Amino acid sequence: MHAFDVLGDPVRRRILELLADGETASGAVAEIVQGEFGISQPAVSQHLRVLRESGFAAVRPEGTRRLYRLDPSGLREVDAYLDRLRTGWSQHLDALDLELARGRRERRQQPEQPT
Repeated sequence: MHAFDVLGDPVRRRILELLADGETASGAVAEIVQGEFGISQPAVSQHLRVLRESGFAAVRPEGTRRLYRLDPSGLREVDAYLDRLRTGWSQHLDALDLELARGRRERRQQPEQPT
């Protein structure tokens, strides 16, 4: 699954927001998400699995609990994709900035017209 497909789901985005605050027990994640989205615990588990398999979340067992944390490897794919887009745009924006600066400079150099 492509990273943006994973991030396209509001439930998964919310789970990532929760995990960004630090390691969180799956039960706590399920409780919050169930309350906000009205979905079942198995549905929350499915979203956690998708996040795990796509590299956005990692899990570690602690007794009977499962503690989830944000995994930056999924975000690297998003960053790489956005960097490719930024490269093209930054050249265009740099050229626009240059033209705007030229226009400001030309206006400053023109003598004032009487009104």
